[in-house]
Amino acid sequence: QVQLVESGGGSVQAGGSLRLSCALFGYTYSPNCMGWFRQAPGKEREGVATIYTGSGTYYADSVKGRFTISHDNAKNTLYLQMNSLIVEDPAMYYCGVDWLRARECLRPVQATTVHYWGQGTQVTVSS
Repeated sequence: QVQLVESGGGSVQAGGSLRLSCALFGYTYSPNCMGWFRQAPGKEREGVATIYTGSGTYYADSVKGRFTISHDNAKNTLYLQMNSLIVEDPAMYYCGVDWLRARECLRPVQATTVHYWGQGTQVTVSS
């Protein structure tokens, strides 16, 4: 049973930075597609960034150049470094993982495609 535990959310001023972490447990074969998604009140969960193990990353246009996704194999942890946060970024952020083909992972991933989720961590940005 894959388990994901997130941490690192919080409240910052616009222009500030946060780093989200997602520790993975309970898998036999490491998921090859890992990503960060966010959901604002009244909106659908949307993909922010994904990483396909050893093969690349994808970023939504809204975060490109500001957010960086990475994975530490030794620590079994997924990260999202968020810089230059803006007032459009606040949401509940979720890490999600699954086993997908590279062409399915390195593109806008539908949340319904992902089967394993963390509990979410709240990000708030004040102007």
